[in-house]
Amino acid sequence: MIHRGRARATESIGPNARCQYHAGVTDCLFCRIVAGEIPATVVAETDTTLAFRDIDPKAPTHVLVIPKEHHREIGDVDPALAGQVLATAHQVAKSEGIDSSGYRLVFNTGRDGGQTVFHVHCHVLGGRGLTWPPG
Repeated sequence: MIHRGRARATESIGPNARCQYHAGVTDCLFCRIVAGEIPATVVAETDTTLAFRDIDPKAPTHVLVIPKEHHREIGDVDPALAGQVLATAHQVAKSEGIDSSGYRLVFNTGRDGGQTVFHVHCHVLGGRGLTWPPG
């Protein structure tokens, strides 16, 4: 069963979810979340994207938006799919009530860019004033 809205942390997305595992990435944390093998608190889902709460939030609202297909870095993503990730991120900001006060979208790309999970993901951060530079 796919959960929409604010799922409890113990709930997971179900067997109808899909992630296209590519050779050598069956250990991808986010692919395993999409496949329902690892629980996540899902806040939004489309046919091509999934949004869930970060397990180590850096702001009152901290949601990750991912494409369901595995792509290592943002440069590997088709522009149409990248647009769908951004559209889902905007919808998350609206549903979380941070769209009018302001929010930040972040893509960390590569090790030096701070990427720690090598499956493209967009951080949606908000719910408090955010400073610049971020760190």
